[in-house]
Formats: sequence, C-alpha cells, structure tokens
Amino acid sequence: MKTLPQTCEQCLEEYQVALEDLRSYIQRARKIGLNEFQARELIINFEVAHELALKVMTKYFEKQGKGPFSGSRDLTAEAFHADLIDDGKAWLDIVIDRIQYNPVYAIDTQDKFLDNIQHKYIHMLEKFEDVMSDKLN
Repeated sequence: MKTLPQTCEQCLEEYQVALEDLRSYIQRARKIGLNEFQARELIINFEVAHELALKVMTKYFEKQGKGPFSGSRDLTAEAFHADLIDDGKAWLDIVIDRIQYNPVYAIDTQDKFLDNIQHKYIHMLEKFEDVMSDKLN
C-alpha cells in the first residue's frame, strides 16, 4: 500500500514534536547535567530536530515549485534567501558541527557541540518554528 507524501504542515507538526523533545533534554541538562549516555541522547535529539527542520524547508520549497537541492548547505542558503532563517552562517555552522562531531573523525568536538546546542542552536530552531508557523497559518 502506498503512503501519501507528507504536506509541509504535517512536517512542521512532526518538527514541533521533535523540538519539544529537544527542549526537554536541554532543560534536564541545565538542571542536573549530563552523563555520557545522556549527552549522546541530547545530540541525537538535536540531529533529529535539525533533519526535520530541513525536511520542513524542503516541503515548503516543493510547495513553491523550487528544488530539488543538492544538499543541506544549498537548502540552508535558499532558506536564508527566502527569509525562513535570519542567520545563514549560523545555520551552516550547524551543518559543520554535525560533520565534525561524527564519530568517524578523531576530533573531540562533543563539549563544544553540546554547548552550541544548548545556548545557540535551540534558539535558532525555535525561531524557525515561529517563522514557519506564521508562514503556514
């Protein structure tokens, strides 16, 4: 049985749920700190929220007749030009941080990445949620 493709609005709802989960992880981290397992869980939740933000962007542009895009960098640049996000460089920093955090590389970036998620990236994701909610309502 074939499934119907998700609408932009459905993708936004899925994103909002993931963002709420991420907020919960961040609140817990701020209150009691994180052990190694919880730190990985926070990063995984962040990555899910970021991927869903990219999916919302993709569906929004598909609805507008734009795309496909060759990757998250091109999609992020287009989102900046379309005023879906207001800090294109910071959103590209997310992509770079995710690449550098990849356990395949020997660089230890987890502490910096966790700090960015809790103090910078969460605010960017929340602002994106507000912008997309306004655009889709």
